[in-house]
Amino acid sequence: MAVKQTAGRDALGEFAPKFAELNDEVLFGQVWSREDKLSLRDRSLVTVVALMAQGLTDFSFRYHLTAAKNNGITRTEIAEILTHAAFYVGWPKAWAAFRMAKEVWAEDAAEDAKAKHQSEMVFPIGASNDGFAQYFSGKSYLAPLSTAQVDIYNVTFEPGCRNNWHIHHAAKGGGQILVCVAGRGYYQEWGKAPQELHPGDVLNIPPEVKHWHGAAPDCWFSHLAVEVPGEGTSNEWCEPVPEETYKELR
Repeated sequence: MAVKQTAGRDALGEFAPKFAELNDEVLFGQVWSREDKLSLRDRSLVTVVALMAQGLTDFSFRYHLTAAKNNGITRTEIAEILTHAAFYVGWPKAWAAFRMAKEVWAEDAAEDAKAKHQSEMVFPIGASNDGFAQYFSGKSYLAPLSTAQVDIYNVTFEPGCRNNWHIHHAAKGGGQILVCVAGRGYYQEWGKAPQELHPGDVLNIPPEVKHWHGAAPDCWFSHLAVEVPGEGTSNEWCEPVPEETYKELR
């Protein structure tokens, strides 16, 4: 169902009331609402291409791109629509349209990447790791897999996310085991070079060793975190990994 439009009245109601009326009541109120003749999705497609053909990649183009997304045109489809139209309207206009479309569908791109990462492993990504967010640079997720006998969590890092330097303290036993299950990441101990991680890699982290771990800059990463039982165990969170140091990784 078409959304009732008020943009004309809001912007030009006093200055150009007739134009405002035609915009809100006729264009959007009558033309766009004729869904029995042409769906909102198809009207969005036509409108986006028509504006692109004129090189009108301004706020109105962004509005109609957003409407197209809300009316069901996917990220893959808009890319194909603009690619097809590029041969008829011109390459420079296509470039301008693509730049704006990438911004409008950016959130979908992140969701697509997350879904792809999930498909690569049997363990769930889990919920946003809000309880430990202050100790991470970037967004992470946490899925408890076992809280009996031995605590096991699946920890997932978005691209560029990593935890702060930290230490697992223990009077006896303790430490942590990481089992890499999907994506690509890094692990580093204090004073040593970073170690690239891939699915199947297993790390035994002794207690009292300062370290950090997380995703590669351009890739999602998940590992199982196995908490080794011990006596007098605690975690000490330290400083974040410096951005300039992290950016040296690939």
